[in-house]
Amino acid sequence: MNSDEQAIRKLVDAWLDASKRGDLAAVLSLMDDDVVFMVPGQEPFGKEGWSERMKDLRVEGASDIQEIKVSGEWAWMRQRLRVTVMPLNAKRSVLSGHTMAILRKKPSGKWVLARDANLLTPETETART
Repeated sequence: MNSDEQAIRKLVDAWLDASKRGDLAAVLSLMDDDVVFMVPGQEPFGKEGWSERMKDLRVEGASDIQEIKVSGEWAWMRQRLRVTVMPLNAKRSVLSGHTMAILRKKPSGKWVLARDANLLTPETETART
């Protein structure tokens, strides 16, 4: 595994850790300024839309990175993701599925998320057992 792949895996670990702690600023620092998220049934959104959706949530997750390809300053990553979403005043839910991410290496050498296509869907009770 090369150093860029290791750095991307560390980005995913940092994202999951910050999400679990509810540290939105830390997660935002892992995104490109013009990041775009695509999720089923919604118009694409950026940092502001992500912040609005996440402000009252805690998210615990596990990632199974299935593929990372690096080409210069760009990379893409395919993963299977399972998250437990815990709203402050509502029932928690478990979502799982695949994501496809495009990452960009900044001039500083830091990798950030540039685009994310997230295909997570709610798990049914039978899928969790």
